[in-house]
Amino acid sequence: MSVLKTYGQDTASFKPSKTYRIHNGHIEGKIDGLDAVRQSIYLILSTERYQYVIYSGDYGVELAGLIGKRKSYIEGDVERRITEALLEDDRIQDIKDFTITFDREEAKITFTAVTIFGETEIERSVAVG
Repeated sequence: MSVLKTYGQDTASFKPSKTYRIHNGHIEGKIDGLDAVRQSIYLILSTERYQYVIYSGDYGVELAGLIGKRKSYIEGDVERRITEALLEDDRIQDIKDFTITFDREEAKITFTAVTIFGETEIERSVAVG
């Protein structure tokens, strides 16, 4: 079971998602709900899976392996990698409207994360060259 699992099937196992707000590398107060999930998405997508022993094997995303690959390979695999990484957080129910565009050695990725608190648009750039 993932360390990110905070919500069960029944309301008795409900745990708040309140966490510290990270802004410009500093902790500034606390956040909850959709803001906390949005921050979690940012942190997951900023952490390469298996690179840091402090995190469990189901935390982070595997994007470093895409560097130098053909665009067709990246287009076919990056959505799966991001979706699998984000669905480890049980507050995230689905990923939809996934698009990827290339600009030289960078891939611009946009998608909508469907969470238990509502939907949020996410935009991320990934170095691929």
